[in-house]
Parts: sequence; structure tokens; C-alpha cells
Amino acid sequence: MSPPTPPSKKPRFVIFLHGGTYDKLHQAATIGMTAAAMGKDVYVFLMFWAIKKLAMGELDRIDFSPAYEMHAEEVARIMTEKKVPKISEMFEEAKQVGSFKLIACSAGLEYMSVKYEDFASKVDDVMGLPLILNLAADAETTLFI
Repeated sequence: MSPPTPPSKKPRFVIFLHGGTYDKLHQAATIGMTAAAMGKDVYVFLMFWAIKKLAMGELDRIDFSPAYEMHAEEVARIMTEKKVPKISEMFEEAKQVGSFKLIACSAGLEYMSVKYEDFASKVDDVMGLPLILNLAADAETTLFI
């Protein structure tokens, strides 16, 4: 008789989301949602500008970095015409199709002048960098966006 097979651990997929412009938030949402749908445990760690954008309630506002401003209007129009889902909708859908967690860095809240009480309900957790790095340590994939 062979020993029982241990339960398989889902591969961990980590995204450090630093940027707060729409293009970066969109990439994190689409990549994270796809990874969750593929059966991976997805952790999106919100840092600096991503925290600020979510705290301000502007997650779905289409904006781009100054380097791409000349194309922003055209891209926004095309995305509207193509009915591209909002970032907030993609984050919610990712949670429905698989394991997807939004976690904010506690220091990032301080640096962005965001109060924990005003923000905690918008994310799955708020953690310090040591806990974040422990969760990210054995990730199959780690992205910085």
C-alpha cells in the first residue's frame, strides 16, 4: 500500500502594485484575474500610488503617465467602445473565479496619508512589509507593476 498523496499546494502568484495610473492598475487586474482563473493563489500587494488611487475612490478613472498623455484620449475612447470592464469589476470578478487577495502595505498607508479606518474595508488585509515578504517568498511568479 502506498502512502497517501499530500494535498497539492496551489502555486502562489504575487503582484507588487506600486503604480497608480490606469494602465498599470489595468495590467495588474487582468493578469491577477487570469492567474486566479488558472487556479493560482493570487496576492496583489498595494503600495504607494495604488493605495492612494483606491483610497481616493478613483480606481476606475482612466489616466496615464505624462509620457503617454498624447494617446490617453484615444485609448480611453477605444476602451469605452470595446466595453472593457472597470478595474474594480475585474478585482471583484477575480475573487469570484479563484483565490485573489488585495493586501495593502501598512507603511504605504502612512506615506500616502491614508487612515487605516477609512481604508481597511476596501482591501482583504493590511500588513507590514515583513509579513508581505513572507507571503511572497515562495511565489511561483512575482511581478512588480
